[in-house]
Amino acid sequence: MRYQFFANSQKSWQAMYEAISSAQTSIYLEMYIFSDDMTDYNFLKLLEEKALRGLRVRVVLDSFGSANLSKKVIEELRYVGVELIFLSYFLNRTHRKILIVDEHVAFIGGVNFHQSASLWNDLMVKVEGKLVYFITKSFAKVYAECGGKDPLVLMHNKAKFKKKMHDWLIEHFPIKNKYRLKKIYQRHLSRAHENVILVTPYLMPKRWLIGSLHQAVLRGVRVEILIPKNTDHYFIDRVNYFFMYELSKLGVNIHMESQMNHAKLMVIDKKEAIVGSNNLDFLSFELNSEVGIFFKDVTAVREILKIINKWEKDTEVFDKKAYHMKWFDYVLYPVISLFFRIL
Repeated sequence: MRYQFFANSQKSWQAMYEAISSAQTSIYLEMYIFSDDMTDYNFLKLLEEKALRGLRVRVVLDSFGSANLSKKVIEELRYVGVELIFLSYFLNRTHRKILIVDEHVAFIGGVNFHQSASLWNDLMVKVEGKLVYFITKSFAKVYAECGGKDPLVLMHNKAKFKKKMHDWLIEHFPIKNKYRLKKIYQRHLSRAHENVILVTPYLMPKRWLIGSLHQAVLRGVRVEILIPKNTDHYFIDRVNYFFMYELSKLGVNIHMESQMNHAKLMVIDKKEAIVGSNNLDFLSFELNSEVGIFFKDVTAVREILKIINKWEKDTEVFDKKAYHMKWFDYVLYPVISLFFRIL
């Protein structure tokens, strides 16, 4: 498997734009947020151009995350031949970010398509090789669930998933009652001996995850969480700080990055890593469809650690003793505490 990492939105967009531009036969895209406000990288126009040239362009969007996409844009895409479909469930979302070009190159990670993310740090991985086939199969599952019609895509949904690929590709489908993330995180956290590094923009862990992190700390494992000091939502910031405070009391080291970081990853003992689309919140573990890739290759994990180290240079350590609650917290925290007990 060949791979390449992109550590922010701009670099990811550029790589994905170039990949789509070079497409010869097909483009499969699954995205949580796809807006029509992007300036430097107009993916909508590019997809239209590729469809007009006769390429098979299949796009799956989440109906909630991409709700701002105008009806006019949707009609234009469909008019030129783009098969644009939405996953629409009351609670379940597709939170996955996947791009597959010519069934030869694939991208997976945390990067959405909206202009407000242009200055964000994030993480996307480009892969080539056998794994692309199974990423295509994973895309086909959601595509079929949404009513996709292309038989060339649907045939991938019928292919069997080799067990070895389960060791590389993480598929999490609450819609199908397939919950893999909890088992994966519990297993890897219980096996950690030296250190655990977690990167997430949104922190609302369930009780089992807090327990797993605490058990690791009690075993002498250094647990670190890299999180933005401020996200794109004030309410989420307050929730983040609540759990930052609670986890720091349990011995978890919290590093706050001054820049918004939307990446989602976990590194265990500097030997294994998971890069994907899931946040450390109950939505990702219980409701959202997610996808990720295991990395056990030493060189790949080393590259991920270099990216994390670069991000950490722009952080400050969360000090629970110096933390002062804001007025809004006195209203919010009792509600979070009650909800946390329910979870």
